[in-house]
Amino acid sequence: MKIAILDRATLGNDVDVSIFEQFGELIVYDMTSEEQTQDRVKDVDIVLTNKVVINSSQMDNSTMKLICITATGMNNVDLQYAKQKNIAVKNVAGYSSSSVAQVAFSMIFHFVTKLDYYKSYVDNGNWQKSPIFTHIDKPFYELDNKRVGVIGLGDIGRNFARKAKAFDCEVVYYSTSGKNSNSEYKRVELDELLSTSDIISIHCPLNENTQDLLNYENMSKMKDKAILLNLGRGGIINEEDLAKILDEKEIYAGIDVVSKEPILEDNPLLKVENKQRLLLTPHIGWASIEARTRLLEMVADNIREFLK
Repeated sequence: MKIAILDRATLGNDVDVSIFEQFGELIVYDMTSEEQTQDRVKDVDIVLTNKVVINSSQMDNSTMKLICITATGMNNVDLQYAKQKNIAVKNVAGYSSSSVAQVAFSMIFHFVTKLDYYKSYVDNGNWQKSPIFTHIDKPFYELDNKRVGVIGLGDIGRNFARKAKAFDCEVVYYSTSGKNSNSEYKRVELDELLSTSDIISIHCPLNENTQDLLNYENMSKMKDKAILLNLGRGGIINEEDLAKILDEKEIYAGIDVVSKEPILEDNPLLKVENKQRLLLTPHIGWASIEARTRLLEMVADNIREFLK
């Protein structure tokens, strides 16, 4: 049994992939280009891919029996053709809910508590020069009783909502499919969520219903000083519209995902002038050590299940 990991670097070098050696000969590639993919999958039984695309041509010229996607999204594999070829495809889900929610709250605290300002105040030698014991020139506020709007109340959205409730926030949600009904939280329409929430957090998939879901027109309805987070998928927020509104209105945005990753040089978010209103991170929400360890264990479980 031969197993190939095509893009091991995307999993981080601090997690151990030797868990897969129990299934046979393990071949590990840090990265695999489009041109290299065919050669690297042709003689293996099981392929592990995070973002490397597996298409019909590569399936035709390969001994693959199982494709394990080391992520939840499956758009990098031609699923219909895999089914025709009797090649099993398995993904993983639910491994990163706590990690994503924690990063979301890290972004919230970044904007709410202003710790970057206060750290700089001390690091620059200002506190020892102060005539009084404290310095509170940059006001911050408590999360208690703030309205938090969650867009997409799946597993990650519910995890985030529970943590918001623990901070005594009022939680409302918008169902992008229109099918989600949760008795624990109030369901509202998108315009109400955007216009009344102090914090808005996106945790829905990217599909035809959510492409450019947030645009200049509806983001203009957001409350002054509101915080908008996207830890779902790039493309749910129109990036050009967000960049424009960040320079026109005092709202804040924590963005972990963009429409094209890694981010392009000409992405409008890189050109925002009011940079203190924007926190950009390189798609880290899913990636706590614990989440990535769970991910590998779940992939191993998928292989075991297949081999049975």
